[in-house]
Amino acid sequence: MSTDQLASLRDAMPFAALVGIELLEAGPELVRGRLDWSPERCTAGGLMHGAALMALADSCGGVCAFLNLPEGAAGTSTIESKTNFLRAVREGSLTATTKPLHKGRTLIVVETELTLDDGSLAAKVTQSQAFHYPRS
Repeated sequence: MSTDQLASLRDAMPFAALVGIELLEAGPELVRGRLDWSPERCTAGGLMHGAALMALADSCGGVCAFLNLPEGAAGTSTIESKTNFLRAVREGSLTATTKPLHKGRTLIVVETELTLDDGSLAAKVTQSQAFHYPRS
């Protein structure tokens, strides 16, 4: 995808735009995004808030689900999310890498790794997203 297409896709998620998430790459098999550390995204002690990490993971997971919509599906929504926080984010940026684990007709399961600038794993997130179909 071009930079403009990535920006449009991100802008379709107003909360992701508000938080400052940047999409780096987006395709059905891989979505990558980034969120920079800033004081506004922190909890006590200057650590990036867990909600900021989850916003990045959920946004990238949602894009991955959207890009894998089955024929006839109209949209997607997160129905379950499991996070293991492994390392604090004190500076720099956080990069999300999302890949589908299972693609079904009614559900997709995606896994997102959140890494620090040095490549160390800060969190791992597994999500289930439901596909929505128009009511007949």
